[in-house]
Amino acid sequence: RMESVVDGILVTGSVVVDVHGECSLCLDPIDYEMSANIQELFVFEKAPAGGPEDEVDEQYAVEDDSIDLEPALRDAVILQLPFQPVCRDTCQGLCADCGARLEDDPGHHHEVLDPRWSALQGLLSEDTEN
Repeated sequence: RMESVVDGILVTGSVVVDVHGECSLCLDPIDYEMSANIQELFVFEKAPAGGPEDEVDEQYAVEDDSIDLEPALRDAVILQLPFQPVCRDTCQGLCADCGARLEDDPGHHHEVLDPRWSALQGLLSEDTEN
């Protein structure tokens, strides 16, 4: 919906977009549909640079009797995107040591050896061989 107001044109509406990405935990592809609402004012004239309005770059403008909705829609959609998208709420991700999927091997673990004792580990290996 577009309304003519004193300062410009007020655009109000919603957009539905297809989102494609990858899970931040297991790196599997993610595809879903998302909606975002928009309400932006497209001003007839931008404030002069250095004037009282320091937010000149954040204003959308009416140029040649038309408006470009793409930047405003992009900003509205980006603000709705999750910071760390996941494929499922129960996603366990990948092993930090070897990169194996933790869902495929629930009992997956690595023996953690304190580096201060690593020299003694070599002695233990020699004793078991003798």
